[in-house]
Amino acid sequence: MKAISGKRMSALLEEKGWSLARVTGSHHIFTRQGSNLRITVPVHANRDLKTGLQRAIMKLGGISEEEL
Repeated sequence: MKAISGKRMSALLEEKGWSLARVTGSHHIFTRQGSNLRITVPVHANRDLKTGLQRAIMKLGGISEEEL
């Protein structure tokens, strides 16, 4: 799996219909209309997300590996 940064993950979530609800420090919190889920993405400059966190965000956000 290709490692991506928090900035890129945020852009992918917005393409999938998630909207940025708020920013707390370096953590961007995304929500979607009609859903109780929240996705928190750490945006630390251009550092890549760790593999486990990236997989969890992809699963919640409905992002496939081909879309990376």
